[in-house]
Amino acid sequence: MIGAVAAALAAVGLAAHGTWHRNSWVFGPVLNNLPAGANVVSITFDDGPNPRATPVILDVLKAQDVKATFFVLGRHADRWPALVKRMADEGHQIGNHGYFHRKLHRQTPAYVRDDLTRGVEAIERACGVRPRVFRAPHGFRNPWVTPIARSLGERTIGWSLGVWDSARPGADEIVRRSLTGMRAGSILLLHDGDGYDEDGDRMQTAAALPGIIEGLRAKGFGFATLPI
Repeated sequence: MIGAVAAALAAVGLAAHGTWHRNSWVFGPVLNNLPAGANVVSITFDDGPNPRATPVILDVLKAQDVKATFFVLGRHADRWPALVKRMADEGHQIGNHGYFHRKLHRQTPAYVRDDLTRGVEAIERACGVRPRVFRAPHGFRNPWVTPIARSLGERTIGWSLGVWDSARPGADEIVRRSLTGMRAGSILLLHDGDGYDEDGDRMQTAAALPGIIEGLRAKGFGFATLPI
């Protein structure tokens, strides 16, 4: 009896870890750091594009000669396709963030496949690129999210450091959190859009980006996109 209870509790614990932890191995492999051996980091953006913040972010990246990864939301790509095309045209990596930005851990396999497929199709319509990487909204997954992403040719990506820029703590604080937490191989999560508000304000992130890049360079880091 005690053994059965312990086994049940362990199963519940594993399921919770797989669902809520962005880098959990329980529901399939997820990349949360760049390969070891290089003094580089990766800057990633979720939930865009956004008509105000994304152009400013792209301007900064171009001026600083940095390539980033944008996990594009399909419904935003349909609304602002020219911004997605600009991302691709300027050499940035385009990732799939699904279409609706609904948390996937409680969704059926049919829903997950539809959401991810719609995201792929919206990105392809916008820029002609088929995404090879996928990040779940909030990182929440269930047993079929990663296998479905893999069936679409996408590697599931987590992150090493999230700085809660979406809470808009101020550009200086976003810079401070980013520079404090980054290590060689880190994947930084920022937001150029809002998954729940198409016109959500991400200008603090845009304002913080020059300081993040300059500070990381001062620490000796280079920049890389994600391996596929």
